[in-house]
Amino acid sequence: MTLSSTAIRATHLVTNAAWFGGSLMGAVGLNPAAREGDDERERAQISDRGWNEWGPVQGAAIGLHLLSGLAIVADNRRRTVLHPPTTVAVVLKTALTGAALAASGAAYVNGAHLGQAQERADRDPAARRRTKELAARMRWLQWATPAATGGLLVLDAWLGEQQRGAAGLLDRPTSWLGRRR
Repeated sequence: MTLSSTAIRATHLVTNAAWFGGSLMGAVGLNPAAREGDDERERAQISDRGWNEWGPVQGAAIGLHLLSGLAIVADNRRRTVLHPPTTVAVVLKTALTGAALAASGAAYVNGAHLGQAQERADRDPAARRRTKELAARMRWLQWATPAATGGLLVLDAWLGEQQRGAAGLLDRPTSWLGRRR
């Protein structure tokens, strides 16, 4: 493995971690914190501020994650084609990446519409109803991205296990004791 392959793999893992961590933080921390605002308009402003600050970082992480994933597949094209477990993992990773992209995009669009509706909800009954609909959708949608990107992390761990030798330190605890049985 070359230094560039290591750098590309590290980029792929770190950017997935940022994508996963940022979306999980939003679901666990930012979105609930935004509900502490005094009125719908203030809640929308809190949430918008947090997501607007994080958005460029998340976008860069997603872009680099996609580019590094393509580089990894190109670097391992022979293994990807000739080793069936790797082929399955790559197909699964591609599907999960697509799901994560779709979930991230849907959450972004839904969140923008929710913010707009929240700003008008105090004075507009239709906007108040729309806010409830969008908030209900966001309650499950906000978990879709961390679920998909978490699945990608699991698949990366599985692929890493495929690359190591037959026995690792944990597989054979006595290996570090001079092969006693």
